Amino acid sequence: MRKEQRVKTNEEFSKVFKNGQSVANRQFVLYKLPKEGQSSFRLGLSVSKKVGNAVTRNQVKRYIREVFRLKEELIESNADYVVIARKPAASMSFAEVEQSLLHVLRKARVLKKVKQT
Repeated sequence: MRKEQRVKTNEEFSKVFKNGQSVANRQFVLYKLPKEGQSSFRLGLSVSKKVGNAVTRNQVKRYIREVFRLKEELIESNADYVVIARKPAASMSFAEVEQSLLHVLRKARVLKKVKQT
């Protein structure tokens, strides 16, 4: 995931939290802020120290980034997303993280419909 695709500054995070809509399950909270004229979505990650030590937190962040990278063509591109990981995310495998994030993305209605041939 390129650096241009990341929500980085505190102001950007605050905007998404204040003006965006949130959807959650037990492992993740997803905030979505629609942005017109944006060519691709931007992603911000928040993994608290409550989740685990630095190694665990970085692994959770890598898993989340990878799911968004793999599902990039399915996710609506005109928005900023912030994902907050909760404690149970620390003990999950990549496949479980993927399933849980897809569940949250479906709840938020940000997955594009795939045309079947």
